Amino acid sequence: MSSRTQSDAQSTIPGAVTATDTERLVEQANKLSTLNAWFEVALNNMARGLSMFDANNQLIVCNALYREIYDLPESLTTPGTPLSKIIAFHAARTGSANTAEELQRQKNWIDQHSEELRHGKTFTHTQHLQNGRIVLVTNQPLADGGWVDIQEDITERTLAEERIAWLARHCPLTEIANRFHLRERLELEIERLRPNERLAVHLVDLDHFKQVNDTLGHATGDAVLKAVAKRMCSTVRDTDFVGRLGGDEFAIIQKEVIDEDQAASLAGRLVKILNAPYRVLGASTGIGASIGIAICPDHGSDPDTLLQRADTALYRVKSCGRGNCSIYQSLDEQVARERIELQADLLEALKRNQLVLHYQPVVDVAAATVTGCEALMRWQHPKLGLLPPSVFIPIAEKTGLIGEIGEWALRRACKDAAGWTSHITVAVNLSSFQFVKGDLAAIVKKALKASRLEAKRLEIEIAESALLKRELHTLDVLRDLKALGVRLVLDDFGTGFASLGYLQNFSFDKIKIDRSLITDLAGRRDKMAVVGAVTGLARTLGIGPVAEGVELMEELEGAAFAGCTQMQGFYFSEAVPCEDVDRTVADCQVKLAGYPK
Repeated sequence: MSSRTQSDAQSTIPGAVTATDTERLVEQANKLSTLNAWFEVALNNMARGLSMFDANNQLIVCNALYREIYDLPESLTTPGTPLSKIIAFHAARTGSANTAEELQRQKNWIDQHSEELRHGKTFTHTQHLQNGRIVLVTNQPLADGGWVDIQEDITERTLAEERIAWLARHCPLTEIANRFHLRERLELEIERLRPNERLAVHLVDLDHFKQVNDTLGHATGDAVLKAVAKRMCSTVRDTDFVGRLGGDEFAIIQKEVIDEDQAASLAGRLVKILNAPYRVLGASTGIGASIGIAICPDHGSDPDTLLQRADTALYRVKSCGRGNCSIYQSLDEQVARERIELQADLLEALKRNQLVLHYQPVVDVAAATVTGCEALMRWQHPKLGLLPPSVFIPIAEKTGLIGEIGEWALRRACKDAAGWTSHITVAVNLSSFQFVKGDLAAIVKKALKASRLEAKRLEIEIAESALLKRELHTLDVLRDLKALGVRLVLDDFGTGFASLGYLQNFSFDKIKIDRSLITDLAGRRDKMAVVGAVTGLARTLGIGPVAEGVELMEELEGAAFAGCTQMQGFYFSEAVPCEDVDRTVADCQVKLAGYPK
């Protein structure tokens, strides 16, 4: 028989393996080997940990990141390893002895885990590992009774979210409670008061603090504020509560007060301790403290009344030379008379055109241009000179004049901006009072019409505190303003008043990150992380972040590194009168042109 005939005969024999079959098997084996190699590369380069277990709770496969997350030895990551051994390893690392009771507890957990997966349940839980990692674990059942675990390391995200949540109730500079948290705590303590119990509210105002900022700079001023908070916390009892209301104003809730003498005794100690010299950042400085006290329920039984009467007592102290303390007196006619006179002065200021607006540029560093200006009010007092808003706006809010003053500022700013270059916007601050009183949208619409300013060139800045009152009404007002075409800005973000829910529930156009987070930004990793988290959150939601209070090149660079390109602060320009805006914009353009991109 010829060789050809033999070959043909072999090909017809059932089960015979031909050369063609062998080549096909080799080719398939090579493809499978290549596929396995690709699979292993993909598995070990995943951004998440992955493990797969069979129906018998034995490991099928896991990737390198899974081993790294749980710090597992190689012997526990080989196929066939029982889940019970991995669990026992974890228990031992956390200090749990592998006693019979502990092993039974582990077995019960595994049995329950497996039972839920067999019923097709997918579930997610968070693990806090001993090495500090926070891992989000998702369990997905498989058809054959096994399951897949996906591990996502959410440590940085969780810590950033926790930090932002912490900021909602704390002052980031002094790390004590902020105004919102203090008021919240005061409400709670009033509710907890039993018959014949008292508490005291101490309102603490720092004397001559402005001089520290003016002569030694804001960095030294911030260091003094931190030192003040530390001294106060070390003076009060653990049961008392310390908070910063804003600026150089603090408050203390003193619990279990027997009588006024006990409250006055604490205030006296605080005055003495806060008046002692401060040595910060290589400089020596001295400030004082004035304290007003109100007792609950003697002087009021709600937070607003107590704070207001403590403020009245504080005003009397400051009028009598500062550096002392005083308890509220119901017949304090002098304080009431001074308040009335001040109110009258402010009303006359509006009638006699003593109020003026100055404008501070907002720049886009990346585009090297000025995008807008913020309107900042000043009072040209006939006796006291040019007063900043911090002096008279609180009085205007307490007396109700803020509505009329705010409406004037809105009209004036729109009229001024109408004469500027068409791409420059104007930002006007609105108080919480304006949100709850009157038809704000109608007022804005009227100002735009009178000035012929395009709605898109007007930015309405809303302080976080405005969001605390009448939430549903506030959101309705925001929607009405948005419908007009104006841009909405959440101001002073990071001072801790607003809930992050407002960013999700309403589409702001900008967030202004408070100066307290920008100061010393380049040298503070914690601040950089928070600003980066806020900036990232803002951009994810389609909101433009703006860094406030940029005074140094280092702060500019830090804010830019954190992802914030729009900025405002003395580094670029102070606030200037309307007639100087064009010149100031040109000066800023020159300065921005020299900044490396």
